[in-house]
Amino acid sequence: MRILFFTILFFGILFTLTSCSNKQYQPLFEQKVAVKDTVAQKTPANTVAYRIQPQDILQIRNLQNVKYIVDEAPSTTGSTTGGTTSSGQTFQVDEDGTVALPVIGHVNVTGLTRSQAAKHIEDLYRKSLLKDPIIELKIVNLKVTILGEIKVQGNFPLVKDRTTLVEMIGEAGGLTDKANETNIEIIRGDQANPQVTVINLRNIQSINDQRAFLQNGDIIYIAQNKRAVRNENLQNLSVITQPVLLLLNTALIIFTLSHR
Repeated sequence: MRILFFTILFFGILFTLTSCSNKQYQPLFEQKVAVKDTVAQKTPANTVAYRIQPQDILQIRNLQNVKYIVDEAPSTTGSTTGGTTSSGQTFQVDEDGTVALPVIGHVNVTGLTRSQAAKHIEDLYRKSLLKDPIIELKIVNLKVTILGEIKVQGNFPLVKDRTTLVEMIGEAGGLTDKANETNIEIIRGDQANPQVTVINLRNIQSINDQRAFLQNGDIIYIAQNKRAVRNENLQNLSVITQPVLLLLNTALIIFTLSHR
């Protein structure tokens, strides 16, 4: 009877200890061999700057006059394409590839990069209205989605060209202590033919990895590491076994008391 008691007590302590997960130290950017990515080897990542497409939303302002794109406030009555924010006006690119701007009218921007479109609009305003304009242009509808073991999950805007994976992880608050930093997946492409790129953040070469420059619509998934998965499995097991152990302990106490 005493052996049975200590056996039950031992397993009770064991499952109590295994139900507690330990915080894991995450070594990043070590000098290690890069993880092979068969998909990326077949299809090199496209690191060319994004080119404007119909339905994109452009935020445009003249830095010589921080409030409006032109020196005088455009009328908002009857306007269906423009809106005003504290960072400049927003304009949607029409299906024909043009964007309607004050004074200069429809400007073809489809197929241009952000910097090319800004330079093109700047030249048009210089010819027709403004003296030495400085045009700032942002494409505000571009985004990536981050899921998994990250401090803040959700959609994050791509506000500049050539945003890196490391920068975006920083924007989201960093990895959790359960993250598998050696196997971070970047999923891109259409639903019929998705492409997966694997980045190992323990490898210092990941900082310069061309595949880690993010594109519009990318999904970044950070899975749990092996320790976190193991602890979670043990926790699930302990949830099942603890009631059984409680019943056995109670039965043992009752049996012991009744045979005194």
